[in-house]
Amino acid sequence: MGRRDDYRADLTALLVVGDSTDEAVGDALRAYLAERSGLPGPRANLELVAVCADVLPGSLLRVLAGSGDEYERVCGVVGLGRLLLEADDDGPAARALVDRLRSAAASDGWREREAVAMALQRLGDADPARLRRVVGAWAEGPDPLVARAAVAGVCEPRLLRDPDTAEAAIGACRSATALLAAVPVDRRREPAVRTLRQALGYCWSVVVAGAPEAGLPAFEDVGTLAADDRDLDWVVRSNLRKARLQRALVAAGRAIE
Repeated sequence: MGRRDDYRADLTALLVVGDSTDEAVGDALRAYLAERSGLPGPRANLELVAVCADVLPGSLLRVLAGSGDEYERVCGVVGLGRLLLEADDDGPAARALVDRLRSAAASDGWREREAVAMALQRLGDADPARLRRVVGAWAEGPDPLVARAAVAGVCEPRLLRDPDTAEAAIGACRSATALLAAVPVDRRREPAVRTLRQALGYCWSVVVAGAPEAGLPAFEDVGTLAADDRDLDWVVRSNLRKARLQRALVAAGRAIE
């Protein structure tokens, strides 16, 4: 068995014999996650995160999503993506989960923000139309971190194979770029704004590589605006350094200096 199979078996056993309940995470489960989290360290154990999101009951995922422990919180937030899939579309439970993910997207913790993107990608794998609705609403702001979660979530190569999702990703990048451009210059160094700028510094290249026919003209529009905006110029130059964008440009017989 692979590591994921081992984790699945271990977690299933802990839920059966451990002290976890519908309202609380038991000591055995907390210890298991802590021992295998990979933290502190540069890389969290994302395989275990994925299995937690698959296996743990919704009640525990909700508790973990509000935990004071960073790794537990990541496990829970990613799992909210599964719960959103299980909830009735546009029902009160679904709306509450979207609100909770939106709150996590605005977190000061970068790992929690990444967990939101992973939760959105889970949604997109199984229900791309619902992902598109969430992303469309979030990308327009006003919170730069929430807009960042939108583009980071939808700008995933496997999701862009769906033409409608690719179109939504281009729209999200356009909206988030417009949000960045609208921030007054004296606020551009705020952490949330810089985080959005950084995301746009790679998401455009993912979109163009995934949907070059529509993505390239949209990206060229950003290049036109960048002449008068240092941050948009940085976004353009950062994407141009990505090999995936250069391959798309060569394939299209285009060049952007």
